[in-house]
Amino acid sequence: MGEASSITRAFVLAAGLGTRMRPVTATLPKPLVQVAGKALLDHALDRAAEAGLTEAVVNVHWLPDQIEAHLARRGRAPRITVSDEREALLETGGGIRKALPLLGEAPFVVLNSDSFWLEGPVPNLSRLIAGWDGERMDALLLVAPTTTSLGYEGAGDFVMDPDGRLERRGERRIAPFIYAGVAILTPALFAGTPEGSFSLNRLFDEAIARGRLSGMRLDGQWLHVGTPEAIRAAEERVQASTQTP
Repeated sequence: MGEASSITRAFVLAAGLGTRMRPVTATLPKPLVQVAGKALLDHALDRAAEAGLTEAVVNVHWLPDQIEAHLARRGRAPRITVSDEREALLETGGGIRKALPLLGEAPFVVLNSDSFWLEGPVPNLSRLIAGWDGERMDALLLVAPTTTSLGYEGAGDFVMDPDGRLERRGERRIAPFIYAGVAILTPALFAGTPEGSFSLNRLFDEAIARGRLSGMRLDGQWLHVGTPEAIRAAEERVQASTQTP
């Protein structure tokens, strides 16, 4: 789609406290935790570059000096700007809202810095960008199958209709898809939002009410790297995926 070529920026969420990853994150911010020989943050930024994104905004709050020093040493695409949240943690929605002046007026990609997955035949971020349709979407989420995602034990987040529209799972139900921490959002989604801390889930729910929240199924396997134990499990899965049968 022609619109896809206008998507050149990413926002990488790297400000969280990483409490479930303690004690590792007591002295190391979670985005700098290494999986398969590379920091989670670099996995996210490298995938953004591979998908043709040229600029990235990275927000910082917990142990920010470490993240800034790491980014300064990267020396490769995309070009990075830091959004400073040292004074107050703004959650996912508030952090993006604060950084909107750095992101411009075109749709942009959002990546959780700990989003980690094994690719299928075509890189998922490229697929997501190609699938963006601003005529019928306010947000397009990469979603992963609940049952095949490594390290995930929840009940899922969304159900998806044949046209890709998402709805929340009902109470006490299990949903077939979970949010994989990667999305394309339009700046208009943030119209009328308050300053300060709020979750992206609020905006997802508002988009659902308008029938404008869409999903794309991840091709490959999503790995939930949420705890110290999950690091080893993810590394073992990566190693197994690269071994020749």
